[in-house]
Amino acid sequence: MKTPPPIQLKSGVAIGHGRPCFVVAEIGNNHQGDVAIARQMVHEAAKAGVQAVKFQKRDMNALFTDEGLQMPYGGPNSFGKTYGEHRLALELSIEDMVELKELAESLGLVFFASAWDQVSLAELLDMGVEVLKISSADLVNVPLLRQAGATGLPVILSTGMSSLEEIDLAVSELRRYHDKIIILHCNSTYPCPDECVGLPVMAELAKRYGLPVGYSGHEQGIGPSVAAAALGACVVERHFTLDRTLRGTDHQASLDPAGFAQMVGLIREAEAAMTVCRKEVSEPERKVAVKLRKSVVFARDLPAGHTLAEADLTVKCPGHGISPVHWDDVLGRTLVAAVRHEDLVQWDQLAPALSVRGSIVDELPLAQSR
Repeated sequence: MKTPPPIQLKSGVAIGHGRPCFVVAEIGNNHQGDVAIARQMVHEAAKAGVQAVKFQKRDMNALFTDEGLQMPYGGPNSFGKTYGEHRLALELSIEDMVELKELAESLGLVFFASAWDQVSLAELLDMGVEVLKISSADLVNVPLLRQAGATGLPVILSTGMSSLEEIDLAVSELRRYHDKIIILHCNSTYPCPDECVGLPVMAELAKRYGLPVGYSGHEQGIGPSVAAAALGACVVERHFTLDRTLRGTDHQASLDPAGFAQMVGLIREAEAAMTVCRKEVSEPERKVAVKLRKSVVFARDLPAGHTLAEADLTVKCPGHGISPVHWDDVLGRTLVAAVRHEDLVQWDQLAPALSVRGSIVDELPLAQSR
């Protein structure tokens, strides 16, 4: 399978194979509709080591019918008497978004947002975002997909709640315009049980579409996200909160600053652990081998002319002599000089071995394999 090239953002950030995992703090609506909290979250996300912060943008009238806006909405996580009031209470203004984008970029972060409707997508374009996000909910929203594709901007596409046939359609729609598409494997359960995460699906998506693939996680822990990075996810996106006990439906599936920082650190450790791709002995290992590996040594004082038998030899540290892998090559050889107990056996102490035919065999070099 051909590896897709990295996708380049206008800021110079590259996302894809061979580049550091692009870790996204999904702030979403966890700011509770308070721009001051949102600013604090951007600062905390930067401290945690992320590369990007992501928000959500909705236009109430473009997104909902009047009936949907007026629907009663109660319960402990409600921010209003109706669903419209609830959603509006959690929404930041476009002016707030512009301020947060400037803040994020001043901290070296990429700022982007999920546009939940065509009006919001147009507003994000006016802000000058460099990448667009299509949420799992809108993977089947053909008009929005076409609007996003027509911008020419890279698109990150989440695939929760979606069948392969639905993903086929979304990718096909975006590919009418360009191939700058990153697919995020996702399970849209909040929180998602570990056994439902399905990380091997990432490989299926990569093979099916030939596009960069990442992971958007909703689990409560960090293990699956770190494993996703080790399996090659070019993006890891997790919901971010200042406090997992806050009121709202996303906080339990979010990571707080300490948890996010721990996850980022483990992702970088996992990436480093994937650097070497074939079995080889590293230079630090060679130094350890001298101390921990063993050499063939003499088990007692022996005179010149003695033919070595099992009882004459043993194996002990350190490992800078003849390796015991050559045990059988040493046995039966004749000493050309007297040796002392616990001396390391040296090839120049041994007379050349005779083959079965009686011809002389050259001495084995130390590094020769059997």
